[in-house]
Amino acid sequence: MIETLLGGLLGGAFRLAPEVLKWLDRKGERGHELAMQDKALEFEKVRGAQRMAEIGASAEAAWDTGAIEALKEAVRSQGEKTGVRWVDALSSSVRPVITYWFMALYCAAKSAAFVAAINGGALWSVPVVHAWTEADQALWAGVLNFWFLGRTLDKMNRGH
Repeated sequence: MIETLLGGLLGGAFRLAPEVLKWLDRKGERGHELAMQDKALEFEKVRGAQRMAEIGASAEAAWDTGAIEALKEAVRSQGEKTGVRWVDALSSSVRPVITYWFMALYCAAKSAAFVAAINGGALWSVPVVHAWTEADQALWAGVLNFWFLGRTLDKMNRGH
């Protein structure tokens, strides 16, 4: 009798074993499919963010190109003569007057700082050394490039 009972139990266990294995396999497959869907979703998110960044960069480049073209047109139109002498004279004097005014203010500020240092008891060499900073060097280089290098490049561009 025990043999029959054991045989039945073992037979039932062996009959259930493939079903349990199938169930475990399906559970693993569902977990794998869920993990793959999560990975696909993450990939789509990254791809969407990359596409948005590309669209933003393209729009920014188009904006920059339009801004540069507008600036070129504004500068070109400023150089055109109107035919009215006083308007043309005033228009052509704006940049030099602003440049001279700025340089006068700049020199006045540097001179005032120098005089204040001398009146404060400093030897003249101290304010001279400290008056010329890296910012002054950069400003001076920019002014020289604008007035001299810019004109040289303009002459070269007109020649071609």
